[in-house]
Amino acid sequence: MAGEIGLCGRSIGPGNPSFLVAEVGANHNRSLDLAKAHIDAAVAAGADAVKFQIYSAEGLYSRRTPRHSGYEKDLFTLIREIETPRSWLPELRRYCDERKILFFATPFDHRAVDELDEVSDLFKIASFELVDLALIRHCASKGKPLIISTGLATMEEIEDAYLACREVGNERVVFLQCASVYPAPAHIMNLRAMETLSRAFGVPTGLSDHTRGIHVSLAAVAMGASVIEKHFTLDRTMAGPDHPFAIEPDELADLVRSCREIESAMGDGRKLGPFVEEREFYEKARRSLHAACDIPAGTVLTEAMVVCKRPGYGIRPKFLPLVLGRPVKVDIASDQWITWEMV
Repeated sequence: MAGEIGLCGRSIGPGNPSFLVAEVGANHNRSLDLAKAHIDAAVAAGADAVKFQIYSAEGLYSRRTPRHSGYEKDLFTLIREIETPRSWLPELRRYCDERKILFFATPFDHRAVDELDEVSDLFKIASFELVDLALIRHCASKGKPLIISTGLATMEEIEDAYLACREVGNERVVFLQCASVYPAPAHIMNLRAMETLSRAFGVPTGLSDHTRGIHVSLAAVAMGASVIEKHFTLDRTMAGPDHPFAIEPDELADLVRSCREIESAMGDGRKLGPFVEEREFYEKARRSLHAACDIPAGTVLTEAMVVCKRPGYGIRPKFLPLVLGRPVKVDIASDQWITWEMV
């Protein structure tokens, strides 16, 4: 069974509500006002946290990187155009504190780790950075929880990342199952890998979901995901690489509400009879033994005289063999339920 980690006064792990992260990423389009509008929307939807990404094209991509078939621009140019200004970080943290939502971000270089350490209570490692063990060690050395996405990764690579955290004394790790394509088709999501990671490393697990819609995330919550991360945007028609596959504010609100309902619906697995809310149906819609005809006092009951129907105020049907052959003490009208006091 996976353990749990503490984060800002709450626990993340089995038996706790899922930690729901609204991933702004680059969907601010380099507008601080738009970034704050995303924060407002995440608060209104009930998300637990908003997440940004801190990188620079110069430190992330070689200018010689071949063009990706999914984008019109080369990756270096694309990334340079959507960088989150690092000067925003204190203001983003201040605004999130004001709106009472947790702020954090994904650092993509060592300087970003140091900058975020001043304003964030946890870190996120992106799937593509999983193999940068020096970056992970630097992150983990800050002593704060790490959420690490595992898209593209083998178990060996995930173990390397986990051990890198432990080498610097940090075991406050959450692994997220992820498919690193945007949008991701459902058939490669492999939600059962969450349990594999949980069993292998004894840490909370969850899902970084790049599929369209919210249904895959909801399935993950039903399977026990401790963390759900989902890209969101104010408007999918806006320009930018992450807008088209992100969910919009009404969908984010649906995701949060549905996740909480699923968690409530999971229960504890015990079967102890009706809940208070079921009591009236328990009494009026369950079956019990009734008189199939008028039965005068003193009559010995036969099977033809007894019928099983609703409501359930009478003797339970399983006791019919004990009732048959007994005389009744009182007159019983047809269609009246039969109680033990009558026989």
